[in-house]
Amino acid sequence: MSELISRSSGAASGISSVARPAWRAAFPALIAAMLLAGTGLPALAEQQAGQLYAIEVPVEKIASTLLLDVASAGSRLVAVGQRGHIIYSDDQGKTWVQAKVPSRVLLTAVFFADDSHGWAVGHDAQILATTDAGATWTLQFEDPVRESPLIDVWFESLEHGIAVGAYGTLVETRDGGKSWEDVGSLLDNEEGAHLNSIIQVKDGGLLIAGEMGLIFRSKDDGQTWETVESPYEGSLFGALPLNQSRSLLVFGLRGSVFRSTDFGDSWQQIRMPEDGSEPFKFGMAGAAHLPDGSVVLVGNGGSVAVSHDDGLSFNVLHMADRQPLSSVVAGPDGQLVTVGQAGVQLIGQPGGATSEQVESAL
Repeated sequence: MSELISRSSGAASGISSVARPAWRAAFPALIAAMLLAGTGLPALAEQQAGQLYAIEVPVEKIASTLLLDVASAGSRLVAVGQRGHIIYSDDQGKTWVQAKVPSRVLLTAVFFADDSHGWAVGHDAQILATTDAGATWTLQFEDPVRESPLIDVWFESLEHGIAVGAYGTLVETRDGGKSWEDVGSLLDNEEGAHLNSIIQVKDGGLLIAGEMGLIFRSKDDGQTWETVESPYEGSLFGALPLNQSRSLLVFGLRGSVFRSTDFGDSWQQIRMPEDGSEPFKFGMAGAAHLPDGSVVLVGNGGSVAVSHDDGLSFNVLHMADRQPLSSVVAGPDGQLVTVGQAGVQLIGQPGGATSEQVESAL
């Protein structure tokens, strides 16, 4: 496994005093265990021998356990979640197989750089890698002493990747994960606020969204970062690049969604449709692009919001069980594959030809 090199002089002394983020209240069943107190970031000891693997789950239950993220690896779907569980589907989410994973911690995010090579991150600062589209995984890095979960991961290529997480954790590799460098000192984040999402914006650069409305951007491939004036003071759970140049969404607590067409220089608040007679107030946790160019957001209360105008307006439905949703990808026949508290679910798109909801969990 790789080691971690620190660019900074040490962990910030204020990290352990950071308040628990507000989004734990918004997503209690999904995220309650994700964010723990953390301090230093020591080098990783080699311990491949005797590595514990995820416990095998009965076939009929593997797609109904807590899952936090889902991504596409070519035509395959790969989802990650509790106790090191990683499952994959080769029929667009209809059936699932459990992967062999050397982990038993909560995994929070998964990202594929191409059809075969992917990375997953989670608790104990674990970073896992696959070269066979998610069927098998190796442990590249972990730091259980720090107790600082990684929350999102992004790779530009097979060599360059960045992971973000709790208490301002920002680590980077430029050798495919053979080594990881602590680059948190590049951010103006003295309070150690949690970093929840990292994306690449077309013709713009990299952008990180986090709690307390924090937004950072890099125009030089992550070598330097600047703080963006945020349109929101609450927690931002995610971000999504849009189809247009320099355009993106950030989203978070109480249905807060903001759109920028100039890489964060200015923002427009996107008003979500009212939930009956009440203003829409469900936090949004995950987002994706659909093959037809639409944008979909999912979140608390089983909320699913789809935009057909590049994020300017949304149609919304709620899953019948109102269970929190954390991630989404395109599914078969115009449907959506979502993951969350109830595991994998297939639903129809609101406002589209397939607006009838499929309420059964796989």
